[in-house]
Amino acid sequence: MAVKTHRWISFWFLLTVPVIAWDVGYCFNRPRSMKGGDLHWLWKPYAIYQNVDYMYGWPALEANNGFTNAQSLLNIIETLLNIMYLYLAHVVAWPPAPLVAFVSASMTLSKTILYWAQEYYCGFCSIGHNTAYDLIIYWIIPNGY
Repeated sequence: MAVKTHRWISFWFLLTVPVIAWDVGYCFNRPRSMKGGDLHWLWKPYAIYQNVDYMYGWPALEANNGFTNAQSLLNIIETLLNIMYLYLAHVVAWPPAPLVAFVSASMTLSKTILYWAQEYYCGFCSIGHNTAYDLIIYWIIPNGY
């Protein structure tokens, strides 16, 4: 039995692999990846983001807040599931492959809800300092609005 695939899902899973790898690299290499660090040249756009979302910036790092790296670890698992789906669906043609995609998509949704809930329950402690424009452009849109 052939695996039912959708090109846009496969494209999205493939597109997110390098994006998430780049984000994980930033998180796991802090403070070296942050503005002023010797590796910052690889993550220049984060010079803006680390000031928009304090979880990615100095306040969380100095407080030893582990949320950022914990979510990065989940991003690795999610990305491995995306790669597994692509392999199982397009190379092996394993009929249950869409279940792997469903699990990965469920992780994405759960993490997105978690990001928003975390901000809500801490009184927008990491993003509440932003203007409405900066919040929409640099946090809401990139985080799954």
